[in-house]
Amino acid sequence: MTRAAPNPRTAKAWIIAIGGGALLWMLTAVLSGRQEAWDSSLYWTFAYPLSICLAGGLGYWVPARSWRWGLAVMVAQAVVLVFSADGFGLLPLGLIAFSILALPAIGVATFTARWRLRSVRR
Repeated sequence: MTRAAPNPRTAKAWIIAIGGGALLWMLTAVLSGRQEAWDSSLYWTFAYPLSICLAGGLGYWVPARSWRWGLAVMVAQAVVLVFSADGFGLLPLGLIAFSILALPAIGVATFTARWRLRSVRR
């Protein structure tokens, strides 16, 4: 069985999702002066909503398995947190929090993908 060649659009979407998620986390941490971006109100009013919008845009752009874009954006932020954290005592709780925070991003990405596919069919 042969595998199909990877879609260049999908590869770009992965780069945008992972890079965008990581960049949003790091910029928020730097601009707010906090080690963990979510300790700042800037994360909740700016970076997290942008993370959801990023996932939605990627879901619209690459609608196949759109849930992965919301997950990728939030996993990238979790990875940055792991590498920038002082200790790992609260890591399990942080990973649970990222899992919950990924749900709206996954939902928006799925919604925009369905919206695009529905509009294409018409």
